[in-house]
Parts: sequence; structure tokens; C-alpha cells
Amino acid sequence: MKRDTKSQRLYERAVQLIPGGVNSPVRACRSVGRNPLFIDRAQGCRVFDADGNEFIDFVGSWGPMVLGHRHEAVMAAIEKVLERGVSFGAPVDLEVDMAEMICSGVASVEMVRMVNSGTEAAMSAIRVARGYTGRDVLVKFDGCYHGHADTLLVAAGSGVATLNIAGSPGVPEGTIRNTVSLPYNDIEAFRQFMTEKGDTVAAVIVEPVAGNMGLVPPDPEFLNVLRKETQAHQSLLIFDEVMSGFRLAYGGAQALYNVTPDLSCFGKIVGGGLPVGAYGGKREIMSQIAPEGPVYQAGTLSGNPLAMAAGIATLKELQKPGFYEALEEKAGRLSEGILRIADRTGVPLSVNRVGSMMSVFFTDKVVRNFEDAKTSNLEVFEAYYNKMLEKGVYLPPSQFEAMFVSAAHETADIDLFLSAVEAVLPELV
Repeated sequence: MKRDTKSQRLYERAVQLIPGGVNSPVRACRSVGRNPLFIDRAQGCRVFDADGNEFIDFVGSWGPMVLGHRHEAVMAAIEKVLERGVSFGAPVDLEVDMAEMICSGVASVEMVRMVNSGTEAAMSAIRVARGYTGRDVLVKFDGCYHGHADTLLVAAGSGVATLNIAGSPGVPEGTIRNTVSLPYNDIEAFRQFMTEKGDTVAAVIVEPVAGNMGLVPPDPEFLNVLRKETQAHQSLLIFDEVMSGFRLAYGGAQALYNVTPDLSCFGKIVGGGLPVGAYGGKREIMSQIAPEGPVYQAGTLSGNPLAMAAGIATLKELQKPGFYEALEEKAGRLSEGILRIADRTGVPLSVNRVGSMMSVFFTDKVVRNFEDAKTSNLEVFEAYYNKMLEKGVYLPPSQFEAMFVSAAHETADIDLFLSAVEAVLPELV
């Protein structure tokens, strides 16, 4: 791999103008002891940096590129809508088409509101839950990240965990007073809290498959218990499916695990890689949103034609027979291969996977929650990340982020990843 000459020059310019030189903290690559690569272009499952180095991409823009980069159908849809304009700040036919696709594809969603990011979707869903129930308390789970809204930066995962930031300065104590964070997958702790305080709880928000402490699946009964307890106390259950929605199954993790939330948050894939978010749920609840109801939420760029066109094209591709089965086969080949190599080389690690999302944790523990994830050896992860990059494999630069397999990855790409692992793991012993 060439030296990062152009990337380094870009970074030196960026740090003078942008906090940390990046517009989202994990991109800074500080947890892996290097400066970031600046990406110049992408195609299929490959990204190319500013110096022309080529990498197999398992970041996928942090999840939305389930079809791969610059998929033909998505690019055609974007090009077609460009002839009409990029933003009107007014209703457009494409947002109705998208709403129909989400409502017909996700059984729990009867009405949906488009927004511009996962953060906006989560904070809006929480606002309508509080407005609908007339209660204030929000329950979340340690290591689950629901965006950077003030209310949600309590024991959050993602970049907050990567940078070892405890919450965030600038968030008033009063703002988080009504946010409670409990251990993920701890059924008894949740039941006890609901027994004591359940009648004050407006909503419980959870990543049904956690992707922001690394990939952590729910224990078999965890989501069912959340559903039963929230119903018993007339609280709302919110699934944050910004990562998992339309990636793990067309109907999201809720279809995979057969648990029906009251509200759901979406993002990533429903924009086909363009900025997008959405939240939706039962008609009775969503009817509380202005202008139909008193709970206010607005956005000039919400439902913009570019994101809607790219998302519609993506969802149409996901509906094709065998799409998810093919993803499962590739991802299974990858996770099983990593475990075989680790067993041979004696490197202590565990692999969590659900569908095309997975994480390699450098710990000998089975990772069921944020505390387990934090037992990972971060120095070993740093070495692993940098050595894999040298082999041409582009991974999330954090132990606490999930990696993604796309439809653009071929068997040969999976095998190249495994060949890199075969070469790198012995160097970590």
C-alpha cells in the first residue's frame, strides 16, 4: 500500500478547519492509532482512497450500502430525479411511494414520518411517545446508541464508547434526569425496574440487535420480556432499527424475532446511502404528530426526492427472491472462517453475527452486553485493524462498531478477507 500522502495532506488541512479534522468522531481513527484515510471513490464492495489505494469495504458507509456502492438501479434512480430537482420543501410523490413501501414491509408500521437522520428519528419517536403517554421517563440500554440528542447520551455506544467519553459536556443534568440506562440483555434488572417504576415510563427504546457496542444479538427472551412488561405498564416499546431495518430481513429485526413494537426508527438503507431517517408505528400514536396532533416535529429536507428515489430503488432490489439468503450465506462463510482460523492460531476472540452484521471481539468471553464488549483487548484490536488495512481490508476503526457484508461481496472477496485474517492473526499472538 502506498503512503497516505494525499490523505495526510487533506487531514492536515482538515484539522485546521473542522474539529478533530472529521465531521463524525469515529472517523478520526484515534482508537486505532492512525490518521484517517480520505476516500476518493467507491464501486461495488471496493473503496479507493485519495492516493489510489484499493480496499475491500466492510464498512459500507456504516451500513446503508447493502447493495454495494454505486449500484446500477440506485444510480439510475438518482440520475432520473436530478432532472426534477434536489429539494422542494414541499410534498412530492416519491415520499408517498416510500411511505407505502415501509408500511407494507413492516407489520408494526401503519403510519410513517420521514426525517433526515437516525438521530432525528429516535428523538422524534421519543417525543411522540412522551406526548402520547403523558409520561416523562425513558428507559434505554447500556451500549445502545440512538443518536446524539441530549436525552440519549447516557451510557451510549458508538463513538461515545470508542472515545471513552462518559456522556457529554453540554448536556444539562435536567435533560437526562428522566433517562434511565439498564444493562442490555439483563431481563431481571429490567423486570425489577418496571415493577418499581413502570407506571412512570413513557417508553423503552432499544436496538433489537445492538450494533453500537459492536454487534450484540438479543438473548432469546429479552425482546419478548420488553414487549410484555411495556404492555403491562402501558408504556411504549420503540425499536431503533436504523441499522437493522431492511438489512437483517425486509421487515427488520422485529420480523426476524417476531416481536411487535409500538414505534420503530429507520435510516441508512431506506435512503439508499443518502441522508435519511424515518419513524413510524401505530396510527393512533402517529396521529399525535403535527399537523394532525399537538406533538411538533418538522424538517425542511424531510422526504427530499433524492433520498426517496435512492431508497425506493434499494428496497425494490431487496424484494427480489433469494436476496437475504445470499447475504446470509456470504456472512456465514466469513464468520465461520474467522473462528476456524482463530482456533488454529490460538488468538482469543469471539464473533457475534446476525445476518449480514457482525463483530470480531478480541476477548475470550461470549459478548452479551456492553460490559462484556469492554473486556476486549483494544491494543490487539488496534494491531488487527492496521494489519488488515495493510492487506487491503477496510474495517470500522473501532472495537465497538459492527461490520457489514453487502450483496456486492463475492465469494472471492470473502476468501480474500479470510486470507488476510490467516496472515494477520498469528502476528497478534
